Amino acid sequence: MNISRTITISLTAACALGLAACGKSYTTSDIPSGGEKVPAGLDVAAPAFKPANPALAKKPTVTVPSGAAPKKLVIKDLVTGTGTVATPTSKVSVQYVGVLYNGGKQFDASWDRNQPFSFTLGQSQVIKGWDQGVPGMKVGGRRELIIPASLAYGPQGQPPTIPKNAALVFVIDLESVG
Repeated sequence: MNISRTITISLTAACALGLAACGKSYTTSDIPSGGEKVPAGLDVAAPAFKPANPALAKKPTVTVPSGAAPKKLVIKDLVTGTGTVATPTSKVSVQYVGVLYNGGKQFDASWDRNQPFSFTLGQSQVIKGWDQGVPGMKVGGRRELIIPASLAYGPQGQPPTIPKNAALVFVIDLESVG
C-alpha cells in the first residue's frame, strides 16, 4: 500500500469517527446554500442581541414631527444606553427603521429582515446624517435622527423609495460597538 493511500484512508476514518461522535451525521446536502432551512439541531445563527431595556426588544414606531423639515441634523435620545460609547470611527451594529419626513412612509427597516446592520462610522459607508448622528450613542440606546436631504441622499434621492431632496427620520438602536 502506498503512503498517499494510507493517508487518505486514515483521514477518511478520522472524519467518519468525528461525525459519528456528533450524535447525528450530516451530508453536504444538509448544509444550507441559501434560502433553505437549517437542519434541526444545527444552530448556525449568531446569538440574538438581548437588550437590557425591554422597550428595545421590538421594532419601534416612528413618529414624524409636524411642520417643515429641519435644515440641520436633529438628534434626540429616546433611550439612553449604558454600554460602550460609539466614537466617530467605531464599527457598530444597529437595528433601525427609516421613514420619509413627508408622509411618514417607511422605506427601510433592518427589523423587517430580522438582521442588524453593521458598518464603520466615518468611512462614508452610510449617509452623512448617520456618520454625524450615531457617534456618542451608547450600546443599549435608542436614538431618533431627523436628517435633512443635504445629509441624506440629496438631489438624486434613492429611487424608487426615496424621492429627491427628501428629509428622513430614523430610529436607531445601537446593539454593539467594536
